[in-house]
Amino acid sequence: MAMAFKMATTGMWVADECKNSFMEMKWKKVHRYIVFKIDEASRLVTVDKVGGPGESYDDLAASLPTDDCRYAVFDFDFVTVDNCRKSKIFFIAWSPTASRIRAKMLYATSKDGLRRVLDGIHYEVQATDPTEMGIDVIKDKAN
Repeated sequence: MAMAFKMATTGMWVADECKNSFMEMKWKKVHRYIVFKIDEASRLVTVDKVGGPGESYDDLAASLPTDDCRYAVFDFDFVTVDNCRKSKIFFIAWSPTASRIRAKMLYATSKDGLRRVLDGIHYEVQATDPTEMGIDVIKDKAN
């Protein structure tokens, strides 16, 4: 039987596939990114899209809809000035200006509950257009 984690503030549930996919990304490195969506009818946060380990940040950005909200996590690998390989996980709250007001409110109030389920996020980015979540923004936060 599938499990779900309830977010008390909004009455939303987080499907167990969300946490399982996140743990696979975090520990096994089988995903580069995961996009989550809220199904308003079932009041459930589910996995919308998963990016393979060979995909890039541009692939993540291209997979986000221009007229609807989403959450995403991205595993950013980089090399420090000391030549050390590092990895940081970013949580992205995507709320484009063209999305419905109801969707924006639903995603804004449900965000903290999802973040609590996804243990191990290093940084958060909130974006309403692609320039607010460009790769340069990610690089600046990671360093």
